[in-house]
Amino acid sequence: MQWFKHLKTINHHKMLVMKLCFQIGLYRQGLLHDMSKYSPAEFLVGVKYYQGTRSPNNAEREEKGYSSAWLHHKGRNKHHLEYWIDYDISGSGEKMAGMKMPVRYVAEMFCDRVAACKNYRGKDYTDSDAYDYYMKSRDHYIIHPETAELLEKMLIMLKEEGEEKTLRYIKKEILKKK
Repeated sequence: MQWFKHLKTINHHKMLVMKLCFQIGLYRQGLLHDMSKYSPAEFLVGVKYYQGTRSPNNAEREEKGYSSAWLHHKGRNKHHLEYWIDYDISGSGEKMAGMKMPVRYVAEMFCDRVAACKNYRGKDYTDSDAYDYYMKSRDHYIIHPETAELLEKMLIMLKEEGEEKTLRYIKKEILKKK
């Protein structure tokens, strides 16, 4: 039954992201979001490490020292900031840096973070959860400054003004400017 619980969690997350993406006009991204989670490289690991309260990638990482599922996932999904890490060409070319993400993927990343919080926090979810989670890890992210600024702007707006107003702003102001 572990596989069914994991499948249910993935499907629920995917539906939450799809709903959010549709509200901001990202229909294709909403439909195709996280399709790699159904691949054997990610799904089987997710079943093995499933807990229901957090990402199975964390449990795999704790056991092995890395997450094979995460390494697979982040390399195939452009809404993850880790997808956009490359060598910094402005310096010696030896340092890794975050590349500026296209706005549509930053918006999808926002939707992904909100949906993940809703998925794992359930009835305890609040509009500040995605911001709080981001802030716990922000210092170690390798992310382009403009990408970080845009993501933080959306997360703060969600926290302070709510989901409906934030989604409307993303659709009408952020995505219309691209």
